[in-house]
Amino acid sequence: MEGLVDSLFSEWDKPDSPGCALGVIRDGRLIYARGYGMANLEYDVPITPKTVFRVASMSKQFTAACIALLVERGLISLDDDVRKYIPELPDYGYVVRVKHLIYHTSGIRDYLSLMSMACKRDEDYYTAEEALELLCRQRKLNFRPGNRFLYSNSNYFLLGVIVERVSGVSLRRFADENIFKPLGMVNTHFHDDHTMIVKNRAVGYSPKPGGGFRINETILDIVGDGGLFTTVEDLFIWDQNFYENRLDGGERLIKRMLTVGVLNNGGKLDYAFGLRIGSYRGLKTICHSGSFAGFRAQMIRFPEYRFTVICLANLSSINPTRLAKRVADIYLADIFKIPPLPKFIELPVKVARRWVGVFRGDDGFVCRVFIKDDQLLLEFLGRKFKLKAIAENHFRSVDSPIDLDVRFKREDDLLLMILRIDDRWPEIYRLIKPVSPTIHQLKEYVGEYFSDELNATYKLVLDGDKLYFKHKNAPRKPLSPTLRDEFVVGGFSIQFIRDDKGKVIGFTLNSRRARHLYFNKLMAK
Repeated sequence: MEGLVDSLFSEWDKPDSPGCALGVIRDGRLIYARGYGMANLEYDVPITPKTVFRVASMSKQFTAACIALLVERGLISLDDDVRKYIPELPDYGYVVRVKHLIYHTSGIRDYLSLMSMACKRDEDYYTAEEALELLCRQRKLNFRPGNRFLYSNSNYFLLGVIVERVSGVSLRRFADENIFKPLGMVNTHFHDDHTMIVKNRAVGYSPKPGGGFRINETILDIVGDGGLFTTVEDLFIWDQNFYENRLDGGERLIKRMLTVGVLNNGGKLDYAFGLRIGSYRGLKTICHSGSFAGFRAQMIRFPEYRFTVICLANLSSINPTRLAKRVADIYLADIFKIPPLPKFIELPVKVARRWVGVFRGDDGFVCRVFIKDDQLLLEFLGRKFKLKAIAENHFRSVDSPIDLDVRFKREDDLLLMILRIDDRWPEIYRLIKPVSPTIHQLKEYVGEYFSDELNATYKLVLDGDKLYFKHKNAPRKPLSPTLRDEFVVGGFSIQFIRDDKGKVIGFTLNSRRARHLYFNKLMAK
């Protein structure tokens, strides 16, 4: 059985590649744990179960656990107004409660997206204080709190701030004293000091075009939404605590952490306290992934069978969720209630051409489906994904760090594309016919635009017959027109606004997790 598992990781199990640490837990024992590939290519350090990885958003469950402990001690309530603890946040006209942060239903814009819109890159340095200041400048929410789910790193960053202000110590220290030390997780901590030396630490990498790898780095000290360093062996201890809790609150604490959120309309979410409650092949799962700075992580628990797979990777192109599921396929083959996904089929190019086109979703985001070298591709948020057919109208991405499930459906005279990302809620896109504005029409958009929420100025220039953003760290791609007054570039959509005389006076900028930021067009001097 272990030979079949090892074969899943053979692509990275060599001395010139980053790779993964794997842990397989069954009935209270770590039955298989090993490393594949290298933790550090410069010093030829191999990955082992003791290698320390940054696990990015997998950290959120630990921040949520800190909040749950404060609730158990009566120090906070999930129904508290967030401004009780962070009064400098603006009054949006609606109460944002602690539970809204837990369940990603607050509507608060994602601070990482906002920093990107404000011309910051992942490798740029800014402090937690600067991130909070940026959030305090936001005058609008993405939506009314509790109306919908939208993943936002701001929620868990703010939860970390609440932990610090209520407990009087840093999130790192609170987690150390109340979770990691009591459980014996000696190689786990919230990494709030990028200058700190961490023994056995893995380096994050991403592939270089044409072969080889580059180092991915971050010097951010912000924690709460991410920033946890840990190992397979420590995560084994954490996994077992969900069956017999040794922290304050006993079974009640675990029950709280596994309670999913409820929307204002009564709809239940699949999201609990930094954990997704779902299913795989008919069995209940509890999991959360992570992705940042070359690291990717997944931990999938099958609680009914006391079985868990941990996959921690230090290469951005690795898909740990897919690998963890394949490992589960091997160990739980006789238990799964639903057969695996159908095998890919060969689809004639003339059939695949039925689905070629540009599809528009919410807030102007688009997906482009096209064929290149007889291969069906999906371009989404500036990235291209290869699609393989399961049926004539049903496709899945291959060789990608995230899983896309794509279905096409005709409804009356419309062609719809239903997109699911990593088994999340489906998104609906409608086929459109993109406009082709003339140079004269494009000139209407040229000028400088300012956002006081971002404290950023964007300059739009016309180069030939294409519009470009010209500012620090701007995408080096032209704006692509979709509908009248609408464009997309990279992971952004832009919708221009006109006055009652038809003159362009501004635009709204949208990312997936930060929407409707208004830029006012500055008058020419």
